[in-house]
Amino acid sequence: MTTRIELKEMRFYAYHGVMPQETKVGNNFVVNLILTAPLEQAVRSDELDDTINYAAVYEVVKEQMDIPSKLIEHAAGRILYALKERFPQLAAIELKLSKLNPPFGGDIHSASIILDETYP
Repeated sequence: MTTRIELKEMRFYAYHGVMPQETKVGNNFVVNLILTAPLEQAVRSDELDDTINYAAVYEVVKEQMDIPSKLIEHAAGRILYALKERFPQLAAIELKLSKLNPPFGGDIHSASIILDETYP
């Protein structure tokens, strides 16, 4: 059985960016996650200790989003590594970090980085 946890549209106001205005004014960001882990025991037991606590995942993401980065690639990488450290049972992480309305003079909804990591 493959088990995945999906957390969609986690929204944050953060200060990631290369331009000086981005680090002073900030911007809206959205994080989407799909976490793969062996959670068969939770399917049977109905116990929180047998799964990955969604609230704890959110706190890890929030903690990393609160640290400014020039690049969303760097912020996304920090989130990925922090999640794997906090939840070593993870077999795979798919993470999408989007900056809404990036400030480069075009009509664009968002710019995103997608990281997809599988662990042995």
